[in-house]
Parts: sequence; structure tokens; C-alpha cells
Amino acid sequence: MPAHGYFDRGGGRVAPMPDTGSPRIRVPSPQAQGHSPAPRPRGRAPRVLALGASTGGPQALFALFSALPRNFPLPVVVTQHMPETFTAMLAGHITRLGGMHCAEAADGAPLRPGQALLAPGGRHLLVEARAEALVARLSDAAPENFCRPAVDPMLTSLAGATAGRALAVILTGMGRDGLAGSRALVAAGGMVLAQDEATSVVWGMPGAVAQAGIAAEILPLAALAPRIIALATAEGA
Repeated sequence: MPAHGYFDRGGGRVAPMPDTGSPRIRVPSPQAQGHSPAPRPRGRAPRVLALGASTGGPQALFALFSALPRNFPLPVVVTQHMPETFTAMLAGHITRLGGMHCAEAADGAPLRPGQALLAPGGRHLLVEARAEALVARLSDAAPENFCRPAVDPMLTSLAGATAGRALAVILTGMGRDGLAGSRALVAAGGMVLAQDEATSVVWGMPGAVAQAGIAAEILPLAALAPRIIALATAEGA
């Protein structure tokens, strides 16, 4: 897979990241398609923030994590379509941004507020309830939407593990991964935000959720972190 470099805040080259080579794709907005946003759950502060991304995702994640505070009150789980070795690099770079610590998820690792667990390349990241705690589970199950890790298994597991008390954000990416999991999460009482068309490299994954009427809000990348922070404390519910 071709790679392109990414850079730290000091301007130095850190490591190559995979480049899908995909062009910017535009999809008609949900308003033009006649779709309405999903209703927003009321009075149920989320227990977990889940992020799903594919094409263009690393840069979107860097922007989002840069804007989240170190003392963010929720644990974060992330699935980015990316092969092995690159996910460790991605986690390390997110940590170096100066916000919360991010690491590849290990099987059985507890979810802790202010920390992010990233699905390792080649394995699905699931969330399981254990007594009052939430823990990460890694799965070698078959790829979904041609991907492993995939966003759908993560979100579907969250719907059950948190009884719907989770906030999901679907970021830029090609395809429809995240749609089925978002539908399960919303049905359980959770909430989904989608990155808007204008700031997405590919408006496939967020566009699918938006067009299905599952996303409660469709926001530009720069507006996602402030909204997430408000929702994490139920201030914006």
C-alpha cells in the first residue's frame, strides 16, 4: 500500500501513513435527499465515545483529538481502517499531540476516562460489560464491510454493553461501514454524529449514516469536538 508522511507539531517527519489514493467524493446532502436527523436522546449522558473512520481518517482524528481536553470525562474507542503496524504509529502520534493518551487496545484492557483505545490492525475492537466496568475485547471474526478492524462490530457491541449509553462519531471514509452499528446504537438509545460533506475527504461512511436518518447532527470537523464535550456531560442533550 502506498504511504505518505505525516508530521508532528514541530514540523519533523514522524512516520509514513497508508494512503488509499482515493479521490474526494461528493454525495448529495441528506436535506436534498429528504432525510431527517434522528431524534436526540434526552437526559442520558454517554458512558463511552466511539469514533469510526476510514479514508482521510488519520488527519480527522488528529484534528479531533487535538481539540479534546486531557481530562475528557469519557473513555474513547476508535476504529480506523488501517493495516497492522500503522495502527501503533497512529496511536503514538495521537498521544504526542498533547491531549489524551492513546494506545492499541489489548484484550481485556479496561476502558478509562480520558484514555483512548484504538483497534489494532487485523482485529475487530469490541466492548464488553464486566460487572460495573467496561473492557475491550479483540476479535478475529471475519471482516465486515471488507474490513478488519471494522466500525460496525465496535458500535454493535457498545449498544449492548452500555445499554445505548454511548456517543458515536462517524468520520470521513469510503463505503458504508458504521451504518449497521450506528443503527443498533440508536435503537438502543444512543446518539450518532456525522462529519459533514464539506470537510470529509470521502463522504461515504458519514454520508450513509446521515442519509439513513440515523445521525442526530451532521457537523463540520471543527465543530465536532465542542459538541462532543457538551454531550459528554449531558449539557448539550
